[in-house]
Amino acid sequence: MEKFTRITSVAAPLPEADIDTDIIFPARFLLLLDKAGLGKHLFFERRYRPDGTRTDFALNQPAFEGAKILVADANFGSGSSREQAVWALADFGIKCVIAPSFGEIFYNNCFKNGVLPIVVSGARHDEVMAAARSGGELTIDLEAETIRLPNGPEFGFEIDPYRRRALLLGLDEIGSILADDADDIARFEARQRVESPWLQLDDGRLDRLFPQDEEHTR
Repeated sequence: MEKFTRITSVAAPLPEADIDTDIIFPARFLLLLDKAGLGKHLFFERRYRPDGTRTDFALNQPAFEGAKILVADANFGSGSSREQAVWALADFGIKCVIAPSFGEIFYNNCFKNGVLPIVVSGARHDEVMAAARSGGELTIDLEAETIRLPNGPEFGFEIDPYRRRALLLGLDEIGSILADDADDIARFEARQRVESPWLQLDDGRLDRLFPQDEEHTR
């Protein structure tokens, strides 16, 4: 997973509450299982008309081309648990979503896929949304836990320390386990080899148990 430290980018404004995962990634594309390329289906029903022509949706507008940040409204990512919604955002190039609140599963999925979800509410959210609509650049600094607006004001946000560290180091869940618990895992495996040797199969025993001759491979 790519490390997240600091980004500066225009922010696409999505001033609509309750944007659910079916809007973010429509169900008709769920048969696509490869993460690569899912970005072209992001917000598909909002970005394209039935005849295939583009709408004036924020992500289609030249002012927000290449935006790495979305500024959304309350309850962003609600609805179903489909992780493809986050995969599509990440594949499209979105690194950070700012909203007053998120769907719980969507929020958790963001951290698993290198996308930073930031909760900002009230007057602060109004400021961020206004800055996004103006087309100015926002700077998100995860190490300092700050958001800097185009005209200079800066304010903080809070992220769970474990998740913050994982994003800064570019670690998914497996990577975090290996980084934090590799020594414990090695000690467990060494002890298991001594205490339960029958669980260990060397290459020769595997070949005897699962012969790879022509008869068995047909």
